[in-house]
Amino acid sequence: MVDMMENFLAEVPNYLQGEEDRVEMYYCKSLQEFTPAPQRYDVIWIQWVSGYLTDKDLLKFLIRCQKGLKDNGVIILKDNVAREGCILDCLDSSVIRDLNILRSLIEMSGLIILQEERQEGFPEQCVPVWMLAMQKRSAHS
Repeated sequence: MVDMMENFLAEVPNYLQGEEDRVEMYYCKSLQEFTPAPQRYDVIWIQWVSGYLTDKDLLKFLIRCQKGLKDNGVIILKDNVAREGCILDCLDSSVIRDLNILRSLIEMSGLIILQEERQEGFPEQCVPVWMLAMQKRSAHS
């Protein structure tokens, strides 16, 4: 589990309610600083944080994440997605990218998209939430 806020990491056991052993390590770092251990993870889940990274930092992070995947491992990115272009949120200094921008960054990182799915159940006036499953491009691609 990675978060740059120590108080958020301290709350994780309360949130997991008896399943704390599912989190082996806690890293109090920003995503710009975090590098997953090589070939360690079956799944890397990135949720509602990509908008706090610049395009350059998100690209670098995705490249580092794929090095942390085991063979056939996947990266899941779940985040708000703009309907078109980029939306800057001045209140929290985040950006919401559209799917084409995300796809472009993913492609530049050397990952391929296995599946895309829009989160159901949110009111239409809300910003859409999408999940993208990605994997390292095989040497044969």
